[in-house]
Amino acid sequence: MRTVTAEIDGRSVTVPEGTTIYDAAAQAGVDIPVLCHNERYDPVGVCRMCVVDTGGRTLAAACVRPCEDGMTVKTDTEEVQRQRATLTELLISDQPPRAEDPKANKTGDNLLLELADRFDVARETTELPCGSGRGVDLSNPVIEVNHDACILCDRCVRACDDVQGNDVIGRSGKGYETLIAFDFNDPMGQSSCVTCGECVQACPTGALTNKAINNIPIQPREQLDAVDSVCPYCGVGCALTYYVDRERGAIAFAEGRDQPGSQSRLCVKGRYGWDYAASPQRLTKPLIRIDSAYPKGPLSADVRGENDRGRVNGGERSGGGRGDKKTGRDGRRKPGGLVDYDEVMPYFREATWEEALDLIARRLKEIHAKGGPGAIAGFGSAKCSNEEAYLFQKLIRTGFGTNNVDHCTRLCHASSVAALFEGVGSGAVSTTYGDVANADVVIITGSNPTANHPVASSFFKQARRNGTKIVYVDPRASTVSEHADYHCQVKPGTDVAFYNSIMHEVIRLGLIDRDFIRERTSNYDELARTVADYPPERAAQITGVDADMIREVAKVWGEANAGVIYWGMGISQHTTGTDNARCLIALCSITGNVGKPGSGLHPLRGQNNVQGASDAGLIPMFYPDYQGVDQERTRLRFEEAWGTKLDPKRGLTVTEIIGSVLKPDGVRGMYMLGENPFLSDPNINKVRKALSQLDFLVVQDIFLTETAEFADVILPASSYLEKEGSYTNTDRRVQLGRKVMDPPGEARVDWEIVQDIARRVGLDWHYGSPSEIFDEMVALMPSYANLKHENLGLSGKLYPNEDPDHSDGTIVLFDERFNTDDGLAHLVPAQWLPAKELPDAEYPLVLNTGRLLEHWHTGSMTRRSFALDTISPIAEVYMHPKDAADRGLAHGELVRVRSRRGVIELRVRISHREQIGNCFIPFHFREAAANLLTIDEIDPYGKIPEFKFCAIQVEALGADHVTEAAALGAAE
Repeated sequence: MRTVTAEIDGRSVTVPEGTTIYDAAAQAGVDIPVLCHNERYDPVGVCRMCVVDTGGRTLAAACVRPCEDGMTVKTDTEEVQRQRATLTELLISDQPPRAEDPKANKTGDNLLLELADRFDVARETTELPCGSGRGVDLSNPVIEVNHDACILCDRCVRACDDVQGNDVIGRSGKGYETLIAFDFNDPMGQSSCVTCGECVQACPTGALTNKAINNIPIQPREQLDAVDSVCPYCGVGCALTYYVDRERGAIAFAEGRDQPGSQSRLCVKGRYGWDYAASPQRLTKPLIRIDSAYPKGPLSADVRGENDRGRVNGGERSGGGRGDKKTGRDGRRKPGGLVDYDEVMPYFREATWEEALDLIARRLKEIHAKGGPGAIAGFGSAKCSNEEAYLFQKLIRTGFGTNNVDHCTRLCHASSVAALFEGVGSGAVSTTYGDVANADVVIITGSNPTANHPVASSFFKQARRNGTKIVYVDPRASTVSEHADYHCQVKPGTDVAFYNSIMHEVIRLGLIDRDFIRERTSNYDELARTVADYPPERAAQITGVDADMIREVAKVWGEANAGVIYWGMGISQHTTGTDNARCLIALCSITGNVGKPGSGLHPLRGQNNVQGASDAGLIPMFYPDYQGVDQERTRLRFEEAWGTKLDPKRGLTVTEIIGSVLKPDGVRGMYMLGENPFLSDPNINKVRKALSQLDFLVVQDIFLTETAEFADVILPASSYLEKEGSYTNTDRRVQLGRKVMDPPGEARVDWEIVQDIARRVGLDWHYGSPSEIFDEMVALMPSYANLKHENLGLSGKLYPNEDPDHSDGTIVLFDERFNTDDGLAHLVPAQWLPAKELPDAEYPLVLNTGRLLEHWHTGSMTRRSFALDTISPIAEVYMHPKDAADRGLAHGELVRVRSRRGVIELRVRISHREQIGNCFIPFHFREAAANLLTIDEIDPYGKIPEFKFCAIQVEALGADHVTEAAALGAAE
């Protein structure tokens, strides 16, 4: 690389050719003031505050002018300072008075005011005419727009476009009337803005500022307590800082911080969705079910199913029932989406911790003594830390002698993990989401990352701007399709046929990596024979994707030097989910796209710690680090480490446990930590029946959930913000979550509760801290070798990591061998099979379920967050315009959606993103619970339910096609 040497304020500096004067000056220790420039964005030179003297006819903008060999630069001459002062005065004259400045009154870091103080100018003293009246936009619930404070530096434009890739912000008007505009000059809150807050973090003045949430005032950072932690929502695991008002005992605001993965970026949930922890509905005391609440069953009208025909946000429905206190005139239900505490709490009484824990231990031991180990089961949580997941599975295995322990991975990527273990010997991703920058082409399939993994999606969009081709494969035309080079809108459930056809073409065109296949794979010939039956013409008939499109995508993938496949639950949540993932593994392997930069396999993890919880052994077939419970040498090793005999048989999965409860000799007692299967599991009517039949149920959570209505004991737990612990993100990055505040009332930290129960059932546990638990866990997990809380630092570490004190860890896995016994990738061919339940005349539409950007899973957190619930408050069914028109339905109309298992009522949303014959319903809304409709058929390998395909009908509420009995559904 060529270098140039320049002199800046008398200091010689040598830099690579093309380096700007601003960057060279920073390297030399010379400070140049800026307003429009920030190292995170491409320089544009619009504010001219950074001008310097290079000896030319005019002053040069240091942020865009490159250094030249022999150049002499002066940054502090009288002329330079005079020009900066004049520019500052011109800008300050149009600003709001200092006492009214939005940023001065909040974070106090208005860069223009700092320059005004530096150059001794002020709006109050300038003789220049002072402009105002360009307006304030308060339409967004958490962001204030003050156009009078805007200096048109375009930082927000670049933050929105270049960093987040949302393309919402631009300019409108001319001359003095020029404004920053959202979309077509819409109010911010009515535009396509996703409220990620990147523009607020970018803005140097008071033009874009955060609003106070829950009346907690925003103050300068130095007046608040900064706690560096990690976002508690999705698997991207973004690094952030919470600014805490200790006097008020609450978070004032949050912002992104630097980390190799997320690079200071956040989405709306990370930046604004933290106030759920301060909800007045937090559980604060142990609760025990009162005698009159037996025989046990659901306690509210909603959970009993009396109102399954829909409480609808923004409307009302009929309902009522025992204890129903949430009714309006004429007995009609009020809108809303949370458990009605007034209706449920009378059936519980407060208890001491000693009484509650003693009762739990006694009843679980009695059930264990009577029914044996198989009578006990536990559901852990991917919201809890690695340490808590480790202790929970250890309690179930050593305290009750059973492997009946699972968590929500069974409902998201279990089939992906099954295929990955079979194919490459590891359930973790083989490269990071940031490695997309090194890829020539990426396939994003069965995922809507702009909603589910928005920060990872920003890197995908950025890569595309830099030349990476994006192939998007999904039944829905989500916003990702707008950034893709190719959108293959497959019919639901046809992924195997599509990818077999892609492989057919790659092989036909000779684009396979023969050396990689010969040296690093097995069973290629069988795979080739299978995909030979899937020419593009046949695949087109099955998938609905044009044969020429299939050929083009195959050619693009096969000719690329490096390619990554990122996938989501549109791949895994099928009865053929394992086969779907097998195809992706094979497609990467036969083209040599594993084990080198810009290539690999990445199932995008859903929950913030679903990777870590699985790593820690919170699954029924594996001990920590995916060591098989049915392998004798492994079992003996854990028996020695844990000092007790262990069950040699694989345990039951989430869905199998629910089925077992319905059997006379099945599971009778359960401990649920942070799980809400009543809303998260398929076929809610079956789940309702199972939960009612449990002899004893312990629910440990931060809120009263639907599942808690079936509990015998409810324990008040700690939120993510109230404890220390480690969390592993989708990249395999292990990070520390740090305590922000104390749990409310008598609520306790989860790992301490688990330990207290363990002691009461006879285990000699005496852990003193999460780091002590982590050390024990790591000693049993070769993948986590060398990691300690002390060396994770502020940005965490990727595993595997041979030297975490000096290395961030391994980005790309399998550069030399796979983790299989023979070191080879095992290619497993798959035949396309239709879904288990197909549309017919009575149920002609296909239902797909999933998440919205603003919400999370069963909504217990996000629907208690002011920003998130305000932006997205209602349940909707998304329908293609033709499907709606065929049924005479209008946008916003209340409709009934029914399947063979149940019925819900919600509003219709006309959406061009859906295919004809397909509907989408988010599963966050208990008043229109999508899983009343879904089928509980499971993948035979991963045991994951079919969340992405079932047959439904949508009809106007006036249609009377179902009886009340059909509305409630049959449990079986």
